[in-house]
Amino acid sequence: MRVLVGGGTGFIGTALTQLLKARGHEVTLVSRKPGPGRITWDELTTSGLPPCDAAVNLAGENILNPLRRWNETFQKEVLSSRLETTQILAKAITKAPQPPKVWVLVTGVAYYQPSPTAEYDEDSPGGDFDFFSNLVTKWETAARLPEESTRQVVVRSGVVLGRGGGAIGQMLLPFRLGLGGPIGSGHQFFPWIHIRDLTGILAHALEASHVQGVLNGVAPAPTTTNAEFAKALGAALGRPAFIPLPSTVVQAVFGQERAIMLLEGQKVVPRRTLATGYQYSFPELEAALKEVVA
Repeated sequence: MRVLVGGGTGFIGTALTQLLKARGHEVTLVSRKPGPGRITWDELTTSGLPPCDAAVNLAGENILNPLRRWNETFQKEVLSSRLETTQILAKAITKAPQPPKVWVLVTGVAYYQPSPTAEYDEDSPGGDFDFFSNLVTKWETAARLPEESTRQVVVRSGVVLGRGGGAIGQMLLPFRLGLGGPIGSGHQFFPWIHIRDLTGILAHALEASHVQGVLNGVAPAPTTTNAEFAKALGAALGRPAFIPLPSTVVQAVFGQERAIMLLEGQKVVPRRTLATGYQYSFPELEAALKEVVA
């Protein structure tokens, strides 16, 4: 297939591009800068969708960038980097004389309200209680197409674990130094997924014509808490991991609203993802972390 990938130069996009090419697909990236095998967002807006069989959007400013203060300017960037790119692609698909067969958007499990007890699957309610849940609702709404001619899939991703980027990139140094540990109380749920499985689910969604609607992009492992994750990462590195990061520090670095993403969590299960027949490469945390830090 000819696959158009928005935001394809990032951590997930690079891994997805490699996987799709390995499976014999042709990939064109949509990015801010022109280059071989790419088109820019401006070109997409002015010239419309290039001929393609599938489109994916992964674009979005990193919300948990510790170097950015959580102020109105950054909040607007976080919103527009997701909503505008999604709207541009959805509009281009709607206007295309030959629309793609499938359109896939990656959003996040922030859709579901943090809770120490609730369990969420793809049909659970959410999307209306804070900045991030509202963002996911607006984002998924922006992706909706008026026509039925294109199959639509939304993957709500958990924390993505992989080499050379994502959440692990920021955690490795303190953990390697033996300074890692749980965040806050450590009791909060920590929905995670190995990058090989997130890209695997995306490829599955592109290739399998029966897949549609919302899929939870999380591992099917029995639920993991933040403390269990810290302990497993320490074990994978052969380091102790018992120095907690106090919630006051997290709030000081990220701001109250963003800190919730780290200090509170959701128990999310990939019921529909499993029902589509997707087979996980890394269903268990220990094996996933060993691969990441190897």
